[in-house]
Amino acid sequence: MFPLRRNRRLRTNEAIRSLVRETIITPNDFLVPLFIVEGKGVKDEIPSMPNYYRYSLDLLENEVRELWKLGLKSVLLFVKVPDNLKDNKGTEALNPNGLMQRAIKTVKNACPDMLVMTDVALDPYSAYGHDGIIENGQIINDETAEVLAEMSISHAQAGADFVAPSDMMDGRILTIREALEDEGFINTGIMSYSAKYASAFYGPFRDALDSAPVDLIDIPKDKKTYQMDYANRFEAIRETEMDIDEGADIVMVKPGLCYLDIVREIKNEVDVPVAVYQVSGEYAMLKAAAEKGWLEHDAVMMEQVTAIKRAGADIIASYFAKDVVKLIS
Repeated sequence: MFPLRRNRRLRTNEAIRSLVRETIITPNDFLVPLFIVEGKGVKDEIPSMPNYYRYSLDLLENEVRELWKLGLKSVLLFVKVPDNLKDNKGTEALNPNGLMQRAIKTVKNACPDMLVMTDVALDPYSAYGHDGIIENGQIINDETAEVLAEMSISHAQAGADFVAPSDMMDGRILTIREALEDEGFINTGIMSYSAKYASAFYGPFRDALDSAPVDLIDIPKDKKTYQMDYANRFEAIRETEMDIDEGADIVMVKPGLCYLDIVREIKNEVDVPVAVYQVSGEYAMLKAAAEKGWLEHDAVMMEQVTAIKRAGADIIASYFAKDVVKLIS
């Protein structure tokens, strides 16, 4: 009761604020997304993601070593596939000498202890930019899941520690888990994009990989037939619980800031680690506002990642990871 209890006593100076702070950000909170391209000596800035780059394999080595020195110990790999290698069934995704497979080996050779997670989805390999095989005007589910399982085995063979299915096909976690077990990859983990919403925040990411859906007469350009309706909350819990039952080791909510209520709901319900993907649109908005002088970049960045962790995230996949770690160190 006031005046016996004055809450401002715990805010008097930075020393006491730091001592009683509930949510602490460390390098161990972050998973670093990395974009990989063919070529040599390529460090190509993504126009809609200032200060973020696509790397060829030779420069990927340098980036991975720098991340490790900063205390960042986990990466999530994405590849930009040349158009001539794209088709409807993601054939190139199964190439044992494909870009993803070589990227995994490059990271492990450069930094053997780095935890490597890999994107498992067809959209980078699809001529149509969708996460599944198209047949008779539909994204077909079960045949897509079988290809995703084959992709996962290929990634595990190359040395991936975790596969990260980002497609939102029904039952794909069980299909992948059983395939990995059958091939002896019992220690290969699955981080499932369990509550991935059909969001308008993914645009810069699709620019980075040239993976945006194309206009087709009989197929919607959006991904709303498989990614979740952003108006739904309970559906996210159902999807997440099903993925855990099917064998997911880590579950993910994507995007981040607009979905922190979902993060907390899921954290309260499950007993596995919860990841959050702070997506490209969230990154690009802050970069643009800071460039205009409308927001203080570092202050807002720290507020955002702290909010994500405070909401319940055990892991934060973020394009700000390097910036945050440099700032807090």
